[in-house]
Amino acid sequence: MAIDPLIQSLKGKLIVSVQAYPGEPLRHPETMAQMSRACELGGAAAIRCQGLSDIAAIKGRCEIPVIGLWKDGHEGVYITPTLRHARACVSAGADIVAIDATDRPRPDGKTVADTLKPLKAEGVLTMADCMTIDDIRRAVDLGFDIVSTTLSHGVAAIDCTMADGPDLPLLRQAAEEFPGFPVVCEGRVHTPAEARAAIDAGAWAVVVGTAITHPTSLTSWFKAELEA
Repeated sequence: MAIDPLIQSLKGKLIVSVQAYPGEPLRHPETMAQMSRACELGGAAAIRCQGLSDIAAIKGRCEIPVIGLWKDGHEGVYITPTLRHARACVSAGADIVAIDATDRPRPDGKTVADTLKPLKAEGVLTMADCMTIDDIRRAVDLGFDIVSTTLSHGVAAIDCTMADGPDLPLLRQAAEEFPGFPVVCEGRVHTPAEARAAIDAGAWAVVVGTAITHPTSLTSWFKAELEA
């Protein structure tokens, strides 16, 4: 199995998701770039971010790889849903493009395979955001460079509580079925211990977002504990 050197460099490492939601005070490309640089200084091996402006700003501030995506909409397939979105992420500077790899209907009527094929021909590194083991199997078969458990929790990150942990059963199953393949744990990793548990369960790398880069959620967790 040939693994790209960039992806190989992420093995056993921390990827930080740096994103802000619409209407939030931190939702500004320069703010996201500053936060990404701070994460880089803390030891992040890569940054995952969304939106063309954020991708470009973060690439201008950080030296580590950027996993870029474009969220268009709020329901169904909205993470880099079409080839147009993926190519735009590449043009903005993404080193790897994350794509919804489920078999749900896409806004352009095409399949995951239709979206992936030209990107592979163009030499673009791709990350499959998956919901189920069937999604992961399909993504590996199609030729995605990385697969991730991103969508297995089924709700937005800001709707998760600190008590919600990563989907280790799905991670273990994927790692066992595809030994040596880059299977990334993403979603609900809220503590260093959970990140370590994900690596021990077979994760190639671990993506942490909310617990590092979303102060609104962090504040609400502390507030809830004090008021319990």
